Amino acid sequence: MIEILYSDDTLAVVIKPIGYISEDGERSVPSLIREALGDPDAYVGTVHRLDKNVGGLMVYSLRRDVTGKLTEALSSPDAGKEYLAFLSGIPENDEDILTDLLYHDRGKNKTYVVKRKRAGVKEAKLSYKVVKVEDGRSLVSVKLYTGRTHQIRAQFASRALPLVGDSRYGGGKGDPMLYSYRLTFKHPKNGKKMEFESYPEWGK
Repeated sequence: MIEILYSDDTLAVVIKPIGYISEDGERSVPSLIREALGDPDAYVGTVHRLDKNVGGLMVYSLRRDVTGKLTEALSSPDAGKEYLAFLSGIPENDEDILTDLLYHDRGKNKTYVVKRKRAGVKEAKLSYKVVKVEDGRSLVSVKLYTGRTHQIRAQFASRALPLVGDSRYGGGKGDPMLYSYRLTFKHPKNGKKMEFESYPEWGK
């Protein structure tokens, strides 16, 4: 079962468990939502994504005619997606804005920071703030301004600060210690401001 923090006739806010994909398919979050709703045929539309081995807050559309509006609501300047990341090192600055050019290699399923614009390269921007430091590692709060594949993982790894447990980017074995902990958006139907927070055990 999946933990549903909020639901109505248009959307559901859930805590995505690690090991499940964001989109429809085998071992997916939409299938867990249908199971929780008790309706195997329910429409569940994916409007944003988290990597399979990353957990945290996500919102899903429960009506086809709302999916586009919810996608727009999440892309609005009023919306916010914030993450907690545990870095295997300490950033030079307690807070900063990181802007890079990223290229995602689909074949290797890995994102690289590159120096020049070319086909497939996209600009990526995030800001971070150090929350605490312990044993040479640091917990940071991250706000995304763009939503590129593996963006947080790649941008920090390129600065020799891979996420703890992120084997793909040099952070050791396990799952990357990355969690979607804060989600803010306007309800696509009534315009009400929706705010949710959730913390992993390692981020409290």
